[in-house]
Amino acid sequence: MTSRPRVVCVVGPTASGKSALALRLAEALGGEIVSVDSRQVYRRLDVGTAKPTAAERRRVRHHCLDLVEPDVAFDAAAFRTAAGAAIADVVARGRVPLLVGCTGLWVRIVLRGLCPAPPRAPRLRRVLQAKVAAEGPPALHRWLAALDPATAARVHPNDPARIVRGVEVALASGIPLSRWQAGHAFGEAPYEALVLGLAWPVAALDARIAARAEAMVAGGFVEEVRALRAAGFGAGAPGMAAVGYREMLAHVEGRTALADALAATVRATRRLAKRQRTWFRREPGVVWHPADALDDAGVATLVDGVHDFLARRR
Repeated sequence: MTSRPRVVCVVGPTASGKSALALRLAEALGGEIVSVDSRQVYRRLDVGTAKPTAAERRRVRHHCLDLVEPDVAFDAAAFRTAAGAAIADVVARGRVPLLVGCTGLWVRIVLRGLCPAPPRAPRLRRVLQAKVAAEGPPALHRWLAALDPATAARVHPNDPARIVRGVEVALASGIPLSRWQAGHAFGEAPYEALVLGLAWPVAALDARIAARAEAMVAGGFVEEVRALRAAGFGAGAPGMAAVGYREMLAHVEGRTALADALAATVRATRRLAKRQRTWFRREPGVVWHPADALDDAGVATLVDGVHDFLARRR
């Protein structure tokens, strides 16, 4: 039997320091980073998604960034194909794949396969999309909350793609998407995975989120959103559903002051981080590390542990 490739994952909520740790691990291990971020797959969304900089990409090779334009829907199945190809390429060249990101569902589908939820129902989907176009995503989100409260709780009211999918599954199958996902058992896993989680005290992570949002604005976030809008990417583009973009778009369009858009971004990001913490805490096999204790000695110990995992006899 062919041995399964070994992969290392670095997960945790947004702003927890995953990218910085992953760069150090990759350099120490001879690794390359496969981004597992549902917003970093979009081109042009750089500042607001905290996408790795050009300098960071020169330090370590990255994969699964800048795959599609902001107006293209990119789902978990498409990501699994892209990530699988990237991992195979990294392994074939004798390098170590490091999966890094905070999109919990995408981490799950790479490690465990796709949730066996029903396929798309094209006729129903067109009806739901027409409802979104006529009444706005929040109207359909209220319907989703009635059909599937658990899914509605983790999907933003202005995320039309995920709202439509949640309602579609519930109506087409009679079973809420959250129940399909809860029953997503382990199959024949394609990889042997070591999953490292970064944990912060809530107050400390909240402070990091606020500081990062302010740094994004100082680093050109508003100008990035203005350029996206000028290029024709409005609120209906899938990429623009990313946290921060819809808030900054309201400012660019003159509907709110910058200070209010920044405050709304911080609030939305903190809510997102809470959902991500909940998701990853429920995932089996995550080895948690207190991020505020990862000094140089702590990182060195972590590197030794990963070396042990990679060198372990099968």
